[in-house]
Amino acid sequence: MTEPVDVLVIGAGASGAAAAWRLSEAGLDVLCLEQGDWVDHDQAATTQPDWEVRRDRDWNPYPNHRKLAADYPINDSDTPILPLMYNGVGGSTLHWGCCFPRFHPSDFRVKTLDGVADDWPLGYSELEPYYDLNDRMMGVSCVIGDPANPPRTPRPLPPISPGRGATRMAAAFDRLGWHWWPMDVAVNSQPYGEGRGACNYCGPCDLGCPQRARASTDVTYWPRAIANGARLETGARVHEVTTDERGRASGASWIDTEGNAWHQPARVVILAANGVGTARLLLLSVSKAFPDGLANSSGLVGRNLMHHVTGMVTGVFDEDLEAYKGPFAASIFSQEFYETDASRGAVRGLQLMQIRGDGPLGTAIGRYLPQIPWGEGHHERLLARLGRTATLTVTTEDLPHESNHVSLDAELVDSSGIACPALHYEIDDNTWTLLDFGSERAQEVFNEAGATEVVPQRVVPGTGFHLLGTAKMGSDPASSVVDPFGQAHDVPNLFVVDGSTFVTAAALNPTSTIQALALRTADHIIATRRGLEAAS
Repeated sequence: MTEPVDVLVIGAGASGAAAAWRLSEAGLDVLCLEQGDWVDHDQAATTQPDWEVRRDRDWNPYPNHRKLAADYPINDSDTPILPLMYNGVGGSTLHWGCCFPRFHPSDFRVKTLDGVADDWPLGYSELEPYYDLNDRMMGVSCVIGDPANPPRTPRPLPPISPGRGATRMAAAFDRLGWHWWPMDVAVNSQPYGEGRGACNYCGPCDLGCPQRARASTDVTYWPRAIANGARLETGARVHEVTTDERGRASGASWIDTEGNAWHQPARVVILAANGVGTARLLLLSVSKAFPDGLANSSGLVGRNLMHHVTGMVTGVFDEDLEAYKGPFAASIFSQEFYETDASRGAVRGLQLMQIRGDGPLGTAIGRYLPQIPWGEGHHERLLARLGRTATLTVTTEDLPHESNHVSLDAELVDSSGIACPALHYEIDDNTWTLLDFGSERAQEVFNEAGATEVVPQRVVPGTGFHLLGTAKMGSDPASSVVDPFGQAHDVPNLFVVDGSTFVTAAALNPTSTIQALALRTADHIIATRRGLEAAS
């Protein structure tokens, strides 16, 4: 690994895979370093009788609980939201619910519209062709024509069935006169893509998919990237992006699973390690030229950490809804309360999204509802809930604050002795107001739908699955880390393509936007590669 590659990508998840495919499609020599390994979907936890137990063990989305060899611990003592992520080929798309909405045009203009945060240095129209391309690459099942969103070209696949519970809930939304629509979902409703079958509605999508119907990037982008000649090195724990005497990125230093140290030279380096991992790596990459961390002249690396702080309301019904059937997060959603309404006492808005029910163990121990007491009457109460629930999540827009940030912990290290990240995060008053308003609306829907029991959770701690904002995009180097193409202001051949670059978070799932941005950045690198190579 002494010969420089054209592009070195760090992280093989949603954004790293998309960028690697696009760059290799153009003929560039691409190498990706990934800390985790490939997952065998044929041996997925989904296929095992103890799948619900494994969800809380080796397939837990929380790395501090999962503790696999590829994981690094996170100090989360100063945050109410637990960080959820996965190291492996496919990254967190190996765990995700496959919800695939797009940002609204308004989401790029928060400062202009509402006087908070900042506007993005690009708009919806600039991302639209990349949204379309990404939909074709991932495979998206949906219904076009949603009145809450701009018109779209036809998606590749017809919709996934939203399930019996959604039929009942949709009727309640209709009676209230509120918007609802089937969720755009990156799950095959029909066979689509090489070697990828259709969803069989088995349910626990977060535990692997033997059908390959779920669009994790190990089965969508990576096979095509590798066919183009891209290379993927697993078990590679990167601990520094190195720089040369001119302050340009020269490659990355990493440690393999045997403890051997390596360095990979590169003409261009792309970070795709999520909003925690990318911030960690930039802060680790100190040098004489960059004493506060790489690309950190603004002091904003690690700052403005955003999640989608989520509340939850669950209803129990008097009929069997077969709620355990189908992709767990791919049902219907409502953006009735998405835009700012000053009467709520808060700016920005929220999305209500229906998720399906749980299996028998999850129902018994109370993942969405209080635990059912063991002993006499347990089975009767279990059967009164199993398959008979629906849940609405309240996904709020989390505004950026510099005080919410990722730092390097002074004591905590991973198994290679590398400093680990610490999260510092507080939910602001605006978000609490949106959570309470959204919870009240969700309870209203359940009451209208005839639920016999309605149980709200004001905030769910284990919902830190969207890690955004820690390498903010912008046109001014003094107030941002990267430019509108994800190119570091301080280091011209260093790019960031994950959710770190988000200026604001919107109130919906970000993966579609993350990948669209990654594809746009890849095209920028392709268009300017001669200049970059000459400068290197």
